[in-house]
Amino acid sequence: MRPANERCAGRFDVAIVGAGPVGTALALLLAQRAPQLRIALVDARGPQSGYDDPRTLALSHGSREILTRAGAWPHDRGALNGTPIQHIHVSQAQRFGSTEIDARDHAVPALGYVVRYGALMRALDTATAQLPARFEHAPHVSSPDTLDVDTAGLHHFRPYRAIALRQDSQQVTITLGTSSDDHAHTLHATLAVNAEGGLFEGQTSRARARDYGQTALVGFVTCERPRPGWAWERFTSDGPLALLPQENGYALVWCCSHDEAKRRREMDDALFLGALHKAFGDRMGQFTSITGRAGFPLGLNALGHPVDGRVAAIGNAAQTLHPVAGQGLNLGLRDAFDLADTLIHDARTATTHQGVPGPAALTAFARRRRADRGLTIRITDLLPRIFGIDATPVALLRGMALAGLDLVPPLKTAFARQMMFGQRG
Repeated sequence: MRPANERCAGRFDVAIVGAGPVGTALALLLAQRAPQLRIALVDARGPQSGYDDPRTLALSHGSREILTRAGAWPHDRGALNGTPIQHIHVSQAQRFGSTEIDARDHAVPALGYVVRYGALMRALDTATAQLPARFEHAPHVSSPDTLDVDTAGLHHFRPYRAIALRQDSQQVTITLGTSSDDHAHTLHATLAVNAEGGLFEGQTSRARARDYGQTALVGFVTCERPRPGWAWERFTSDGPLALLPQENGYALVWCCSHDEAKRRREMDDALFLGALHKAFGDRMGQFTSITGRAGFPLGLNALGHPVDGRVAAIGNAAQTLHPVAGQGLNLGLRDAFDLADTLIHDARTATTHQGVPGPAALTAFARRRRADRGLTIRITDLLPRIFGIDATPVALLRGMALAGLDLVPPLKTAFARQMMFGQRG
């Protein structure tokens, strides 16, 4: 029996919990390609909080293709302000060995793009607003009691947070709450997707977990001799250091121990920029400014299997990765694309559930994602640990491996395509 203060908000075919880039991309792909589905998107935040998020994202060329299919990457580039990456330089500090990856060698306009989180969320929300059947459900706008549960399309619940999720052999039940009242609302769905992953420091431990004992220092820097279109990944004895071209400067991701990160955050700007120049080298001259310094603890936290019965996990809800090579969001968007594709295929071909995807589709999705997910997790786990070993013999082997990529073009191509597209399922 439902408690007296709990109200039914409707029955859906697919309920997506989490409306960040991965969850919203999934909702868009499903709503556009399967308009007969009833889709619930549960968003704990109001739109403005997403637009104001200052984080910087590195999107691969493959992610741009996914977002274009979702309608969130307009042909007018000015509608989504992203800085293209045409070249990537990878090296190790104070040691032999480097390699360069050039977009022209791989027949793509750019290897990737650097965008602000807020700009991406605006583009995704603009695309959802253009759906022919989209319904906004907010506590101050409409009551879930009056929801037409037979209406196909995307139903966007915000700001509602998922308080509880439970499943049985027939359905998934999601309890929603708001910060404005004590009443609970329930959604019933044939399938549910958890896309609410959060950051490593706030997650519970999963089947595969590793605390790297590092903090990622982030910020925005300018320099004397910027090289437009160039991204830099430099492995230092402290940890990876990445500079991504963004607008008129560079987004910085500098990984180091927690103590060193604390010390660097407390430095004045001149000392910090001097330390950064020492670690990076003189390729772009002196660094001239730093703004927006912040830090995030780093770790690997991945589910062994992203599907449990009628519930699938994607993005950070399935795996949180080290930021080396910038693969976390890109892997999550590939999760969203493959899940949408699998659900739509199941809805079109199955005859037992009237065009609604069932649990078998989630099993197929997990099988389809196994190779890409497994390889990307292994690469991003292995790279910072291998490059963190400062012993000379290991450093020489690393240098030979980096230089060897230029000597074996097929190997370099395979590596570049993994970074751009992942393993095709």
